[in-house]
Amino acid sequence: MPGKSFFIDTTRCTGCRGCQAACKQWNQNPGTKTIQRGTYQNPPDLSTATFKLVRFSDATDRRGEPKWYFFPDQCRHCLYPLCKQAADQKTKGAVLHDARTRAVLFNPAVKISPEDFKEIREICPFDIPRYDEKSGGMAKCTMCFDRVSEGMLPACVKTCPTGTMNFGDRDAILKMAGKRLDEVKKVHRVASLIIPEGVRVIFLLKDDPEKYHEFAAEKHGSGLTRMTALNRFLDPATSLDMS
Repeated sequence: MPGKSFFIDTTRCTGCRGCQAACKQWNQNPGTKTIQRGTYQNPPDLSTATFKLVRFSDATDRRGEPKWYFFPDQCRHCLYPLCKQAADQKTKGAVLHDARTRAVLFNPAVKISPEDFKEIREICPFDIPRYDEKSGGMAKCTMCFDRVSEGMLPACVKTCPTGTMNFGDRDAILKMAGKRLDEVKKVHRVASLIIPEGVRVIFLLKDDPEKYHEFAAEKHGSGLTRMTALNRFLDPATSLDMS
């Protein structure tokens, strides 16, 4: 499979939020005014000004001990992006695939209605798309395709001091992720990679995904599976089987 991929090893994440700050700096996004809500997570959610967010969750591990679970949330750049399939039914060109990196990109020059955006966001199994009511545009992680096209690493990867964030050619990243999973499973038997066959941002989690974030693994509030949702937009003759 051509293109690029991320490998995010959450077992090495310390919650420093360097990736989050680097993302804002490179994209020239403003800071978000927030208040203390009883958590170190800040700001509270992704937005059109926050493409990368380190989520903080405190829960008990399998031994009943309290633990921090850090989750550097961002767009998964799906191989078959449901957001693009939905957007193409509404406004052609609103969601694009970068030819070289295969990054899924929201086109800031294309405006959509709040009603159309609602459908696009609801179809995303990771709850990523965000909408700017003033501009009528959508925004999210771009995979730093502008940096990558010039031979540089994404800003979040370049900044990460612990080896949590990794990026490269997809085949190499898949091998890296598989090797690291084997290592981690020696200590954490339930460790897993989150649908590496379907996304370009591959997370390694050492515990149940729900302990990290509601949308750490794919989720459809409507009860749709990924394939049911995707095949809704495809002609029956071209329906895909990703099982």
